[in-house]
Amino acid sequence: MENNNILSVRNLEVKFKVRDRELTAIRNITLDIEEGKVLAIVGESGSGKSVFTKTFTGMLETNGRISNGEIWFEDRNLVEIDSDAEWEKIRGKKIATIFQDPMTSLDPVRTIGYQISEVIVKHQGKSKKEAKAMAIDLMERVGIRDAARRYDEYPFMYSGGMRQRIVIAIALACRPRILICDEPTTALDVTIQAQIIELIKELAEEYQFTTIYITHDLGVVAKVADRVAVMYAGQIIEVGGVEEVFYDPRHPYTWGLLSSLPQLGTEQNELYAIPGTPPSLFETIKGDAFAPRNQYALKIDYELEPPMFEITPTHFVKSWLADPRAPKVEKPHQIQNLHEHMVQLTSKGGDYSDQLA
Repeated sequence: MENNNILSVRNLEVKFKVRDRELTAIRNITLDIEEGKVLAIVGESGSGKSVFTKTFTGMLETNGRISNGEIWFEDRNLVEIDSDAEWEKIRGKKIATIFQDPMTSLDPVRTIGYQISEVIVKHQGKSKKEAKAMAIDLMERVGIRDAARRYDEYPFMYSGGMRQRIVIAIALACRPRILICDEPTTALDVTIQAQIIELIKELAEEYQFTTIYITHDLGVVAKVADRVAVMYAGQIIEVGGVEEVFYDPRHPYTWGLLSSLPQLGTEQNELYAIPGTPPSLFETIKGDAFAPRNQYALKIDYELEPPMFEITPTHFVKSWLADPRAPKVEKPHQIQNLHEHMVQLTSKGGDYSDQLA
């Protein structure tokens, strides 16, 4: 693993046993995650985003297993870990996760302060007194006012946005090297979403951790990500810098995602929707999984799975259209001038940040 990569995945495959049938949820993924950067993993529901990152913390459901591949972190192959005791040295302590519903992460019958302090005592070996002081400091860092008084309150006494801040505080109590944010703002209103995103961004700069966002919201991606990995049917089909993927996308599925941005819908232009549905992962997929939904599909797409083609040293796409022998096709009209669209939307008060302008 190269020095600047904090985690490297090689040829990862994940299978689930479902009612005497086998489903392949992750299909041969290879990916490097750079230390200190923000990676956004995007794609439709069911594309495998959450399953993929659960393999980093040993949190697959009991009917799931890693059937092939390697996950390298701190010179160790995480796939070889086979005990909860060993996973506890990684999970939370070095790789932490924030889930979309904070109430699934908080114990309703224990105080907020206790739940943060418990993590500090367990993973940092601090005394209860030291842990309480650190917990109050963390509560203040994540924007909880009057933290010393609110230390002894219960989760139901907090709003949804405040509970999510507490979940972030618990995740940071161990000073992890990687923070996985699994749709962390989905259940919150737009104003609180923006606050939580900004908070995570500020804390990442302060604590110098690597962030992995799992999201279907390309607006969030534009605001926070350094790199973007696009997933479809259990595979990464395009990966690159955020500007490369937004302004020079090469996979027809990525074109569809970008064309579906709500901000591009106007009275004159009906909002685009990707036709069809993803393939069944119970079946063996022949060729390119996106081919049946792809108006630009070539004959070879139905016969052979495309390799990863290098567009630039940082931008890769799994599409036969990137083969030098393939016919040249124009991107959909909705995204041909995406940069100009975003500048215009921003000037009109759209919710895209300066990164798109």
